[in-house]
Amino acid sequence: MRAALFIFLWVLFGGARAAEPVEQNLVLGQGEQALHGSLLLPGGAAKPLVALIISGSGPTDRDGNSLGLPGRNNSLKLLAEGLAREGIASVRYDKRGVAASAKALSAESNLRFDHYADDAAAWIELLRKDSRFGGVAVIGHSEGAALGLLAAQRGGVVAYVSLAGIGRDAATVLREQLKGKLPPDLAERSEQILQSLQRGETVADTPPMLAALYRPSVQPYLISWFKVDPSREIARLKMPVMVIQGTTDVQVSMADAELLVAAKPEAKLLRVEGMNHVLKAVSGSGAQQVPSYSDPALPLAPGLVEGLAAFLKQGKP
Repeated sequence: MRAALFIFLWVLFGGARAAEPVEQNLVLGQGEQALHGSLLLPGGAAKPLVALIISGSGPTDRDGNSLGLPGRNNSLKLLAEGLAREGIASVRYDKRGVAASAKALSAESNLRFDHYADDAAAWIELLRKDSRFGGVAVIGHSEGAALGLLAAQRGGVVAYVSLAGIGRDAATVLREQLKGKLPPDLAERSEQILQSLQRGETVADTPPMLAALYRPSVQPYLISWFKVDPSREIARLKMPVMVIQGTTDVQVSMADAELLVAAKPEAKLLRVEGMNHVLKAVSGSGAQQVPSYSDPALPLAPGLVEGLAAFLKQGKP
């Protein structure tokens, strides 16, 4: 009788509940070159799979928030928390030059796409050697998907996920995104600059209205990024691959996801209905999507975490 009562009370007051996830700071490197991240460990999981989450372009921090936009959306933080509930650990980090890793970049003009890929590969190696984990997966969001592709090719990865990643070179996508959004004179100059950068040539006379895109200090990075063809790179991967794309993403299209899968036919495609670029369930386009980029209370789109977790669990050693 006493044993039965004890079990009842143990369950009633939380003894049977899974332990809460634990978040820890994680540092790669030393001194000013150190990169700072967050490790989220699922409660009670023995040697869980750990996913390295790589953020998107520009000054986007480990949580998925851009310094260039007001407020926070916390998309990648919410993703990490969702994976933890599924028993999957994760590491998300501030890229060099961003947030807590700002000091790791001395000057924007020194940055190249390969530097970010090298950093991602170093995080993979750090996690691969950590005895707490049963394997390392890579989840790259937006530009981070291309970075993850290059890093995953170096080995040590049991699964790769492209999350809202483009299927074409970045210059082609940028050209498409700008179409119809610039006055004719600026559109013509933008095209001239893009063509020069694709040839590997920098441009000195950037119009002030295009400086945010093509300022001289960022041009070397763009040249290095434009050389990467995600469809070509994804075909080289040897591990299980998943491509995830939302149907209301106004920055990356389903056509990009289909290009990636065409290049890697054995890849699994997860189409998330109503998911936009910051992984939230938002209908419409343009101005209707703007609030979601700054709303941390808006949950992730239904089906994203569940579909992603199911794929990752299949790939766990």
